[in-house]
Parts: sequence; C-alpha cells; structure tokens
Amino acid sequence: MQLRVTFVAAVRSAPLLAERFQDDRPLDQAGWDAVQHVARELLPLAAAELRYCSPTPRSRATGDALGYAPLVQLALRDCDMGRWRGLTLGEAMAREPEAVDAWLADPRSTPHGGESLLQFISRVGGWLDTRPADDGGRIVAVAEPSVIRAALVYVLKAPPSTYWNLDVRPLSTTTVTGCAGRWNLRFDAVSAQPTRA
Repeated sequence: MQLRVTFVAAVRSAPLLAERFQDDRPLDQAGWDAVQHVARELLPLAAAELRYCSPTPRSRATGDALGYAPLVQLALRDCDMGRWRGLTLGEAMAREPEAVDAWLADPRSTPHGGESLLQFISRVGGWLDTRPADDGGRIVAVAEPSVIRAALVYVLKAPPSTYWNLDVRPLSTTTVTGCAGRWNLRFDAVSAQPTRA
C-alpha cells in the first residue's frame, strides 16, 4: 500500500524572536493567532488515519490547535545540537566560528557534541520508512521546519548539503507519497479560480 504523508510545519513564536537551535519555547499569542488564521484550510488533514507530531511544545500546540490530537514521535525531534542548544546561529558563530564553519561544510561533523546533519537526515528518513502501511494510507505529521527539510533531503535522495537550500515556511504543508525507500515529493494542484475580464 502506498502511503501519503503530509507534513505541516509548526508555527513559530513571534517573528521578531530569533530562531534558536532546539527551540523549546511555547507558542506565544502571535503563534496562536497564526494557527487560527489557517485552521480552516488545514483542518481537513485531521481525517488522516494516523496523526503525529514532533515533541516540541510548538509542534504539539500546533497539532492540537488544528484538531489533530497528534501522537508525539521522538524520531521527529529536531537535530541534537549538543552544547549549542538554545543558541542562535549567530551566537554559536560568535563563540566557536571554526566549529560552526566545519559543521556547515561537513554533514558528518559534530563539533557541538550532538548529532551530525547526516545522522539527523537518516533518523527522520528511518521514521518515514517504518510507517506502518497496513494502518492506513494517510498520515499527517506536525513537525519543526528543520525536520521537514531533513525528510525532503531523504525522500529526494539528495546530497546532505541540499538541506541548507530548502526553505520550509511555518504552517506550510509538504506531502510525500510512497513506501519504505521509494518516496516521491507530491505537489498538489490548487484549483484555478475563473478570472474576470
């Protein structure tokens, strides 16, 4: 059976707050407002047979606010950033510029003492490959944008450096179809609205 896995990118907290590695901040009012703004469009995904989320507070809150009641999946956690956890990229660069350069250049590098980019991509891909096809054909997973980027690199069998060229926006959806080891990226058509002359 072919699976259809739709990833929903967790909403961010206020856009003025800098993104931090392994950000565990809960949703603020701006985040809640953003979810409510798109809830009607994303609510149909709640019909999926299986509904999952990353363990971060904002992924769980996004899934709950959309009516998914998702099951937390530890394999969908963000990349383990070791001693850089909670820092922005700029803060890590100010403290350890050579280490950050090495990490950005080599997907096997773990200068922060955590997980390499390659390990992260493999972990997320392993989660995809172990989804039970007999439990249903449709899955929705609310995850951090970084997790979705890792999934896309895995699905496309792209070089790990591709990870840095993918932009996953908060509350966007990305769908992959297939089964273990044979995944495809799916682009859904938007129904065309008639134009007025």
